[in-house]
Amino acid sequence: MDDTIQPIVSFEKVITALLDNSHPFPPVHLHRFSDISIRDLQLLKESWTQIQANRRVALLEDLETLAESDTLVSFDDLGKFALTDPEPGVREVALRLLWECEDTSLVPVLIKMVEADPDVKVRSAAATALGQFIYVGELEEIPENLLHRIEEKLLQLTMDTGEPKLLRRRALEAMGFSSRPEINNLIRAAYNKDDPEWLVTALFAMGRSANSTWIPSVMDMLDSENQEVLFEAVRAAGELEAKVARKRLLRIVKTQPEGSEIRMAGIWALSKIGGEKVRDTLEAMLESSEDDDEIDLLEDALENLQFTEGFNQFGLLDYEPESEEELALQEKYDEMDEDFEDDDLEDDDTDDDLDLGEDEEDSDS
Repeated sequence: MDDTIQPIVSFEKVITALLDNSHPFPPVHLHRFSDISIRDLQLLKESWTQIQANRRVALLEDLETLAESDTLVSFDDLGKFALTDPEPGVREVALRLLWECEDTSLVPVLIKMVEADPDVKVRSAAATALGQFIYVGELEEIPENLLHRIEEKLLQLTMDTGEPKLLRRRALEAMGFSSRPEINNLIRAAYNKDDPEWLVTALFAMGRSANSTWIPSVMDMLDSENQEVLFEAVRAAGELEAKVARKRLLRIVKTQPEGSEIRMAGIWALSKIGGEKVRDTLEAMLESSEDDDEIDLLEDALENLQFTEGFNQFGLLDYEPESEEELALQEKYDEMDEDFEDDDLEDDDTDDDLDLGEDEEDSDS
């Protein structure tokens, strides 16, 4: 066996590989951009515009994929630099690299981009990136005045019918974490708008809200024939830990195609909910699945399910109604869970007292 340690390739050679349009960029070099040194970042900056735009986009997309599978890497410094790239596609992917970044110095940059970037997809990605700061603001981990500044900007964009639909949707989704009193009415208005794209946004925001009153609305969409709507409903059911959705989710993971996005979302949602037949179902799927990505997800889901079951065992996740209205709602959930096939779910949230208006631009998605 050869135990010789392979020499580290100089960063100059990494840049040379980026500049070589005749060959794909070697994936083995991708980790070199994680926690990049000041020296290496400066070398990259000096050569950045010489790299073809499509290769710059491809590099950042590859880094994004790597970050999704390896939680130890961080490309924040490269992402911040790439926000100034002249190519809109580069700026958009750079923003996605920063979606979990909590550096508050980014907030003014993101607000400027959401206001003034010439590309609507970049503006929308900036709105999404601001959602992370709404989340940490709710945890009181950033100054309150900074949180309010972000909230006001996103609320303004959501309610401005002159703005593109895609931007308004992303702004509302980012506000899903917020406890501001206006948010419930905005989510309800999006849900009732008779527009599948706004419905997807409403479900996404419901999932972020940690508000169990949205569970009946989510349940109504678990039978949707629209695949995007169904996907977000499944995810929202998991995020809200809606025990009443367990039977429907079990049916969904058994009937959706192996490796499909909806089935994968259902697997993870069940791992967050737990309950009867969930472990047996996931273990049986793990034994029979031939999809590598699904197998990886099932292994993670079973590990997460163990965590969920541990909490449930000690009653740490039990929902305790605090009013007669909440008690009645809980009883309704229990009845629905006993036999959902015989229960025509009806959404009691019919109030639509905040109109999102007609969209100026409906072509974006």
